[in-house]
Amino acid sequence: MKKLLEKILKLLARGILRKYRPDIIGITGSVGKTSTEEAIYTVLKSRFAVRKNIKNYNNEIGVPLTIIGSESGNKNIFSWMLIFLKAMGLILFKNRQYPKILVIEMGADRPGDISYLIKMSPCQIGVITAIGSAGPVHLEFFGKVENLVKEKGEIIKHLAPEGFAILNRDDHYVYPLAAKTKAKVISFGFAKEADIWASELVVSDRLKIENNQPISGISFKINYGGNMVPVFLPGVLGRHQVYAALAAAAVGTIYNLNLVKVAESLKEFKSPPGRMNLIPGIKNTMIIDDSYNSSPVAALAALQVLASINLAGDYHKYAVLGDMSELGSYTEKGHAEVGQYVARVADILVTVGEKGKMIAEAARQHNMLSDRVFEFADAQKAGLFLQERIKEGDLLLIKGSQSVRMEKIVKELMAEPLKAKQLLVRQDEAWQNKSR
Repeated sequence: MKKLLEKILKLLARGILRKYRPDIIGITGSVGKTSTEEAIYTVLKSRFAVRKNIKNYNNEIGVPLTIIGSESGNKNIFSWMLIFLKAMGLILFKNRQYPKILVIEMGADRPGDISYLIKMSPCQIGVITAIGSAGPVHLEFFGKVENLVKEKGEIIKHLAPEGFAILNRDDHYVYPLAAKTKAKVISFGFAKEADIWASELVVSDRLKIENNQPISGISFKINYGGNMVPVFLPGVLGRHQVYAALAAAAVGTIYNLNLVKVAESLKEFKSPPGRMNLIPGIKNTMIIDDSYNSSPVAALAALQVLASINLAGDYHKYAVLGDMSELGSYTEKGHAEVGQYVARVADILVTVGEKGKMIAEAARQHNMLSDRVFEFADAQKAGLFLQERIKEGDLLLIKGSQSVRMEKIVKELMAEPLKAKQLLVRQDEAWQNKSR
């Protein structure tokens, strides 16, 4: 049934694209896809009719749903019939409100995924965020990183000469892919050799909450074509978010937006739910919610942010870390690397899941006191423990793979749980049903 559904959605999506011929900006990479999609959408939306992925729909079912403009029908056949009818209506009758630009994140869990998506929805612009700098991510079905690189590279190999390939100049796997495309290449990064590069980065080292809103952010300057423009991303944490902004700036230049306009638009950029968002917690604590997913490199990057923040007073930094999935043969080493670094930067470690025990063990082996390391089988138990343990002024980083549902801990600890649907990942009915 799933294969039949995929075929129907593919046919409908291709029919819609043939009729409306929107520009398609395809985004892939091992990390940073959703933030980059959000940043590009933020830059373009003030000038163009643009649509981004619905929720986290980035696979063979999700991408056509985004093209149609509908959420999943889940297991309800009548909902799917309505989606098919909507798609047929778009094909048979002209809808003048249909977007001129589609910004589509394209995921790859297995070999052939990107090829499938681009055959259905060929891109005019292809963006690759990071592969090598992301470390061994999603290798379970690829075996080795070279196979993953080949798969991700499909998004720019198919581009026409008049298209654009936007590549991370700092990533030693991504940038060499420039030789694999006929399209014009625009590179971005911190390296001055990039076409669009960032300088003078300043990350907030103190966090504040005012009126239940986080006050923090990162500032830097975008350099392009001899021009330099300051950018401030309020409420955004993490150096890696600069890459999303730079990729968005590259897209903006393609659509003839000047850097000043791009910088103004980026002030509205918000990290997607579950990706390094600062949320007020109970007992006047602060939560860095990075619960969407995890990998060794992403976890280390988040821990670096935790390390860089200064807490004024006798407060504690908590690293609340769950399993990291889809690492294949790198599973044990990846968890150990994270545990080793945790011992250096966090006051207290709380792990969730069977693989999380490897993080805890590595932390203890690197001189983290045993009475500061706590292990739990699931997120619910960890959340209840933390609810009792934390004190005013503490800072918690919460991160883990989707499988361990770390957002449950955030919901348990956030000061305003009624805002969970607005602020957290996996809050829709389908995900909530999985919790039962």
